[in-house]
Amino acid sequence: MKITVLTENTISKNIEKSLAEKLKAEHGLSLFIETENYKILFDMGQTKLFLENAKNLNINLKDVDFAVLSHGHYDHGGLPSSENDFLGITAFLNINKTSPIFINENAFSDNYNASKKYIGLDKKLLENPDFIQRAIFVGEEKEIVPKIKLNACNKNEKIVPINTDGLCQLKNGVFVPEDFSHEHYLLMEENNKKILISGCSHKGILNIVNWFKPDILIGGFHLKSLDTENQSDIKILQNLGETLSSYKTTFYTCHCTGESQFAKLKSILKEKVFYIGTGDTLDL
Repeated sequence: MKITVLTENTISKNIEKSLAEKLKAEHGLSLFIETENYKILFDMGQTKLFLENAKNLNINLKDVDFAVLSHGHYDHGGLPSSENDFLGITAFLNINKTSPIFINENAFSDNYNASKKYIGLDKKLLENPDFIQRAIFVGEEKEIVPKIKLNACNKNEKIVPINTDGLCQLKNGVFVPEDFSHEHYLLMEENNKKILISGCSHKGILNIVNWFKPDILIGGFHLKSLDTENQSDIKILQNLGETLSSYKTTFYTCHCTGESQFAKLKSILKEKVFYIGTGDTLDL
């Protein structure tokens, strides 16, 4: 299996300078996954940078067999598009004319940040006939093809409570704490390995690794709000790193984890955790 980071918050420090200069980063995530039999697009960032970067990485997204949206936030599915500027999901629909998009049935919930700014998906997609024809709305779980499936784990027992970080939903005119029921995870099995892809791990990275116990976990850990100068937050990161180290999982993290937060985890997990940026490729 081969996984390429099409867009992430940073440009990889591991690639050649000539390539790095051609790529751009943004707050968002998009991964191109090649299994033995399928080509998969996981998330589409917030703009169309994933398309531009794919070209510079010699990846043809017209060849994608199916796409997966991890959850209903704009930095994974795209900002609102206009007639002249296609972004995120709309940009992908415009260049790939056949791929279905697997999306959680709750993905279009009214999601807001702590400042009560809307951070959900572009609702105009629900008026787009092409999207409606190709979207496959997924409930609690779905086998896409043998050994590749989606799980939302909304009914699973949690070993730690969800930290909403102030994120909320508007329901019946009232803001309530997010439950992240719109987030699901892509589990793939290949070469006797369980590989899990998580967009932001909003339901808690400890819960997720405990539910799946994968050999490899790739995605954001949603730790960016933790202050690495604050002793109580440092303690949270330390405890997290120590607990993650008890699992046999290798972690490749990015996006909403945060670079300074990653550095703290790296000091604990050593060669069990790595940061991946735009342009990086994993051969698993």
